[in-house]
Parts: sequence; structure tokens; C-alpha cells
Amino acid sequence: MSRHFGDDVCLSELNVKSLSISIFGQIPDRFRYCLVLRLKFRSHCPPVYIRISADNPMFTYTLGPFLALLPKPWREASVFSQCPQPARAAAVSGLAESIAAILALGNWYMYAMTNWASRGTQAALAGKLGPLTDQEIAGFALSLWATHPLTWSLGYLVFEGVVRLCAAAFTGGIFGILPLFLFDKLFCNPFRRSRPRVDSSASFGSNISSLFSAVQERLMVARLSEVPDQLRFRKSNGEEFLEIFASRRKSDWTAPRVVRYREAYFRLELCTVVGGPRPFRYTLRRLPAGVSGRSVLLYLPGEVHVVQ
Repeated sequence: MSRHFGDDVCLSELNVKSLSISIFGQIPDRFRYCLVLRLKFRSHCPPVYIRISADNPMFTYTLGPFLALLPKPWREASVFSQCPQPARAAAVSGLAESIAAILALGNWYMYAMTNWASRGTQAALAGKLGPLTDQEIAGFALSLWATHPLTWSLGYLVFEGVVRLCAAAFTGGIFGILPLFLFDKLFCNPFRRSRPRVDSSASFGSNISSLFSAVQERLMVARLSEVPDQLRFRKSNGEEFLEIFASRRKSDWTAPRVVRYREAYFRLELCTVVGGPRPFRYTLRRLPAGVSGRSVLLYLPGEVHVVQ
């Protein structure tokens, strides 16, 4: 019989024989992914399974940086959409890409310069290159290294990693790597089901409808007095939900943003407009844990009305 532990397990004092990693999905009420670490000990103890769900903050630093390398359609079809901090995972991915490319570039420089300089010296001693100095041989080897396609490829990966890191850290943008993006555009996009085209008349009608809805919402809010938010906690299928009824629309509250209220973290699932003095209803699902970041919305109401 195997034992299942929580997400926080100390492995420093365990006599581990082997470690295997797998990813699987469960469908109790919605499709979820889990990262499973299987530890096998040298003793006769049963194996230990450590499960890290997509809602766990450690998912951002384990599988998130690898999924951030994928193009946008692949990320939307994967577990990356459930990542608590997608921008932070993309920043870690960009930083790791830059560091890995710099290390590879240094190893490539040491290997190429050593071998090419050695071959040039041997050829010069054999009289095949004529009278050459050590500086000329080293300069020739350096010019070959600087113009080599592998050098340019690794240099591009360094630049790409820096761009992805800055985009995720300062703007929250998530970008995959260029090779997978080109592969998706050339080999996957032609066979992907295209979205139906919307003609100009339908687009114009949609814009008019959006404008009418915005004006109607402004008129509705102007007739309502500003009152404190109303909070309702409820449980469904073993999960805790928080419903916030507000008299004013909250800016930047769009699904699936993560919201922090007191010491708890919630994921915004739905935003609807209902009647009454608080027409804006926000439905949030509580997360097992969370990490503060630039993309986390802080909910700090001055006064609230809690309804059990």
C-alpha cells in the first residue's frame, strides 16, 4: 500500500533510492492536472507519492517554466492555464533560458577555441600555413567562432531569454520560444480549426451592442448609491467559494485573475451583472495556497457586510 502525503514534505533525511515524475489528470468536478513525485526507499518501506496540484504555488516553479516555453495555443490547451502565477513562471523560464544559453556559449567557446587554436598551431608548425604568430592563429580561431552558426544561435537564446524575462516581469506578457512558435505556425496552424470569420456588418452590430451595454451600465450605476460590498461564503463539492456583491464595477477584475482577501487566495471564476443595490457579482474559488506577486489583486474593503 502506498502512502500519500501533502505538498510540504521534507526529503533531506530520507534514504531515497529512486525518484520518478509523472503527470496525470482527474475529473471529480472539473479537469485538473497534478505533478506526482514518486519516491522509492532503499528499505522495505512502501513508496511515497508527493502530489503537487496546479493550484499549488510550487507548480509555478516546477512545471510552469517548462510550459511557458510553449506557444500560446499549446499553453491554452495545457495545465498552464491553471498556474497560480503564470507571469512569474514565464519570468523564471526566461531567466533559466538566458543562464543556460550563457553557460552553453561559454562551454562552446572553450571547446572551439582550444581545438581550433591547437589545429592552427599544428598546421603552422608543419609549414602548411606559412609564417604565422600566435596572435594571428588565435585571432583566426576567434573569427571562426564569432561567425559560426552555433554561436549566433546561442547568442539569440540569450537575447530571447532576456526579452521573455523583462516582458513577464514588467508587463506580465507571456511569450514562448521562437522555434516552437515557428513550428506551430508552419505545421500545426494550417490543420487547426479556423475561427469563423465575422463580416463587417456583424462586427458593427457587436460594437453598437457593446456601446449600448456600457451606456446602460453607466445609467444604472448613476442611479445607485455607493454601499459597502456584501460577501457570501458557500461550499460546493468540497470547495469553498466567495461571492462578492458590489455596487460598483471593480477595475481589472477579469477571470481568471487571482485575488487575495486577508490571508486567503481566491481565483476569479465569473463576473455577472444582477439586479439590486449591488448589481455586480463576482464569484471566486478559494485556492489551497498562493504567493504574493505583481499580478495578484489585493481586495482591501474598508467595510463589508458578510452574509453566512
